[in-house]
Formats: sequence, C-alpha cells, structure tokens
Amino acid sequence: MKPPALPRRLVRIPWTSALLIAALGAGTVHARRRLAAIPVLPVPVAAGVPRAAGWRLLTARGVDPGDATFLSACAHAEREMLRVLDLLPVDLGAESALGLLRLLDPAGDRGDRLAQGRGAGYAVLVAEDVLARAGIDPDEEAGADPARLVALVRLLKEYAADSTGTAVAPGLSCGPGPRRAGAAELRAHGLPPGPLAAAQVAGLALLAGVALRQGAWGRVAAGLYWLQPYAVLGGPDAPLRPASLVRDTAARPLRSLGAALRTATAPGAPDPRDPAGERERRDRYRDELAAGTDRFLEARRPDCPWCGSGALGVRVTVPDLLQGKPGRFTLDQCGDCGHVFQNPRLTLEGLEFYYRDFYDGQGGEGAGSVFSSMGATYRDRAAMLRPHLPPAAGDAVAAGPVSWLDVGTGHGHFCNAARAVWPGTRFDGLDMGDGVREAERRGWVETGFQGQFPEFAAKLAGQYEVVSMYHYLEHTRDPFAELDAAATVLVPGGHLAIELPDPESRMARLLGPSWLPWFQPQHQHLIPAANLREALAARGFTVLAEEHGPAHQGNDFLGAAALTVTRLAPDPDSPWSPPVARWRRTARRAVRAAALPCFAGAAVLDALRTAAAHRADGGNAYRMLARKDPGEAVAAPGAAR
Repeated sequence: MKPPALPRRLVRIPWTSALLIAALGAGTVHARRRLAAIPVLPVPVAAGVPRAAGWRLLTARGVDPGDATFLSACAHAEREMLRVLDLLPVDLGAESALGLLRLLDPAGDRGDRLAQGRGAGYAVLVAEDVLARAGIDPDEEAGADPARLVALVRLLKEYAADSTGTAVAPGLSCGPGPRRAGAAELRAHGLPPGPLAAAQVAGLALLAGVALRQGAWGRVAAGLYWLQPYAVLGGPDAPLRPASLVRDTAARPLRSLGAALRTATAPGAPDPRDPAGERERRDRYRDELAAGTDRFLEARRPDCPWCGSGALGVRVTVPDLLQGKPGRFTLDQCGDCGHVFQNPRLTLEGLEFYYRDFYDGQGGEGAGSVFSSMGATYRDRAAMLRPHLPPAAGDAVAAGPVSWLDVGTGHGHFCNAARAVWPGTRFDGLDMGDGVREAERRGWVETGFQGQFPEFAAKLAGQYEVVSMYHYLEHTRDPFAELDAAATVLVPGGHLAIELPDPESRMARLLGPSWLPWFQPQHQHLIPAANLREALAARGFTVLAEEHGPAHQGNDFLGAAALTVTRLAPDPDSPWSPPVARWRRTARRAVRAAALPCFAGAAVLDALRTAAAHRADGGNAYRMLARKDPGEAVAAPGAAR
C-alpha cells in the first residue's frame, strides 16, 4: 500500500517561508514581553529627595545622566533591593534595543543567580561595597568605553548574583549621533563577532531568497523582518522611544547588512594578556615539554585499584583532546568489577601540568561560561535532597539543611545556584584551585577551603549536614579516601550527594575515544553505579535515591564534534603549541569553519538524545544520594566492601 498523500494545500505551502514567519513572529512577541518587563524610573520631585550615599554611577564617555536620574536610580535600587542597576537611555537605538532584548531576560535573570549580566553600555549604578569586592576603582572607570561598561556589568553581576537589575531612565539620552554596536561590544558580551556576522549575512540572504522565489509567503517573511523594530518598539506606551525608529525600520535590511560586514571586517580583539607574561608562559611550557611527557606518568599498575583483580583490558587510548597538549593516555577496565581507571595514572606533577590553563588562566573564561549556563542542572541537583528531608515544624515543606559542603566546588557555581533552592543554608566550598577564594569574595560560598579534602577531614569532622561531590570523584587519585573523608565530616543522619559519569553508558561504546566524559587526562576513575553503592554501604551509608536520566548531560554529540575538531585542528596559538606554518594555520581555520554545520547537527542529535535519556532513565551520568546511618562505624580507610 502507498502511504496516504498529503493534502494539496499542505504540499503547496513553502515551508521555509512558513518557518521563518513563525520564528520571526515568536521572536517579536518574545521581545515585546521582555521590553514590557523592564521598569521605568520615576522622575524625583524636590521633596523627599532619596539618600544617595554608598552609590557610584559609572557612565560611558559623552553620557551625562544628571543628578535627577542619579537620585531616581538610587531610590529605585534601594526600593527593589538591587546592588547593580544598568540604565537604558530612553532613546536607545532600535537595533541596539533589539540586540539587548535577545540577551536580557528582565523577569528571569534576577532569579537566575548564574545568568550573565547584560548592559547597554551607557550608565550603571553600583553599590560601593560591590565595587570594593570586585576590585574596581570607579574613578579609573570614569568615561569608560561603552564595551568596557558592558563587560563591567557582566563582571559585577557575579558579585551581586541576585541583586542586579535593569531600568529605563527617562532622563538619560544616548547623546549626539548614532552609536553602532560593533565587534568590541559583542566580545564584551562574551559573543563571537565573526560567526554572528556570518549568521546575520546568511539570514539576510535567506530572506532575500524566499522573498524572490516563494511568492506571497516569502514576501510576508521578509516584511515581518523589515517591520520588526516598529512592531517591538512602536506605540505610545513603549518604554523606549528611539529617535529615528521610522527611519531605522525603513532602512533595516541595508543597515543590518552594513553592520554585519563591518563586524566581519573589524580587527581582532586586542590580546588582553600581558606580553611579558605570555612569553614567560610559552617559555615555561617549552622547557617542560623539552623533557618529554613520559615523566608525567607513574608506573603501570597490574591490578584494579577498586577490587584488586588482575583481569585488566584496555578500554580506550586517547591523546589530550581537551586542550591539545602532548601525551597519550590509557583507560583500563577491570574484567571482574567493571571499574575504569587511568593506567598508568598521572603523577602530581603531571596533574598540575595538564590542569593548568583549563579552569583558570587561558581557559578560565570559557570554563566559567560553561558552568554559568548550567543553572537548571545545579538547581535539580540541590532539589534531589528535598523528598528525603523531614518537614519543618508545623509545615508540610521540608526544612533546608543548615550546613552544606560542596567538594570540588571550583568557583562555587553550584553553591551560588543552589541558594535559590535552599536560601537558608550555609554553603561552604572546597577545592584545590584558587577559584574557591574568588567564590568567597563573590559571596557564592560562605567559607572557601583550599586543598585536598582528606587533609581537611579531621578539622571539619561532624560539621556538615550535607556533603556534595558533583563530577568530582572521577578527578581524584583515591576515591576511597574521599568517601572516608565525607563520612568523617558528616553528622549522623547527614546526606552525601554524588554525581559521576557513567562508564556503562551506551554512548561510551558508540562514540569510543570521542566520548566526552572520558575527559582525558583529567578523569582518573570512572566508577560503575553498583561499585559506588557497595563502597557507600561499607562506610555506613544507605542509598536513598539513584538517578540516571535526570543526570544526563546533553553534550554527547557536541562533545564528540569538539574533540574531533581539536584532534584535526588544534589551536595554533596555545602556549604549548610549537610554531605553525602559515599554510597550516590557514588549514586549521578552514577545518574549524567547515565544522560549524556539524555542531548544529550535533546540537539537534543531543536534544533528541537528552529527551530519550530522560524518558528511559538512562544517560551518560548518574546521581546518588545516600544517608549516613546514625551509630554506624566508619570503615577503615581504603575499605571497599
């Protein structure tokens, strides 16, 4: 039998135009809702002038908000309990306003403690204590470049995680002449100018194509794009009133094309690194690599570190696909218990070498952006505890834990996000890196401990109701010692929350060396869930919950694409890379550009894979929540069963 034919009306619909109309329509409605959520400052009257002590107003060069706007902003910030307030000029340009509304979510960003701070780059009101904690001298920022002001709002949001806001200032003007938001401001927002400009040109070409080839549907799509500025910003009640809205709307296609071409041809970002410091970094890597990388590995062990079996087999051998540093690493798997471990493992010197410039230094900003995008995941992890806590007295809702230690906290992103779930909990963090000190300055953790967890165990014994180890245990040299330390610092009846990559994931077999959670050379141990359950039981824990689907991280295919690109076209500008000929540099850029469509396809596959993982409760990671049983003796150090 032939499949039923589609109705002729559906066949005749030009689906490219239809999808463009739907996307542009949804984007227009979305932008109008966001604009409506931005408050407008009232103009202060002479009587009851608000107090202005403790505040500083940072402005871009050529911008003069006046005393009235400053006082009104101070009053609004104090009333709304804000510590950072970005001010939008009432005559903000149409394209600048639309671009900001794509990034800024006025209703949601304040509740999302990890959301990026977004600013227009004209004026921002900041509490003096926030400036002090961030190490910013307001006098040095007077008359700053607009891009610098945009970057400052991103930075200051980290020090005022739930008290950063935006408002339209009726007394604030953009000043004489139009200001074009170019490549520098995109970089200040943390966005890549080149790919965005290419995407904009491609979008304009697509709209022109459908307008010429797909009849009325195509013309409607092109017209909707053309009229979008007026559809979002027009009307008598609009909080923003661009001075040239009609002219900007009429000339939008040509102006958008010009802006994209200017962005694409703009000079690259100036290197923010100290040239002398960069030379020193390159020299250090060169000297270290001159002695080879074999010295970074210990002797190969003949038995499983988990169960002692000698039945070992190679699971995967890979180079460093995370940063492209020299070296090859082998993960062995035990044939008896299934434990996967790095063999031979890195020495302490090797760990320092391969971790360097990943979470801080050269790679710090990229890692921070990834962690900042995981707010929903962090909140889900924190909420896993809720069904297993007793309700508060006279309340059906569980009372939050008093004290929580996050081990392997990094810069404290989890603790910052988890405050939205448990606002009354004291969150402390522990990590080997300097980021834990920065987390303390930001206020993301109350106290930061820097060092190895087992070394702090005796000092912190019996002080915490919850200990969390989220994607931490796989990085450690001795997981048993870490579990012993957790049992020591927890109070009787306290909870231990762990999340780990799942070496039994189907994607590990499908993607082989390109499976991201192998994460070589950083991951030392990948522990099957059954093994972890046994180790917890041996230490007096009862497992309360185990989740696989909800713990899935939707990056299997994107990660595989990224690792493959790193393998084929490593970054020639990294300080550990040898000098690269010009033709090789050009070829690597071409490989990276050609891979962009692959990343788009990988994102679609990851979305489908994530939906399947959640439905089937099987993903690339798992979470486990265990309770320390009251009165149980802690197992001898190193005990597994």
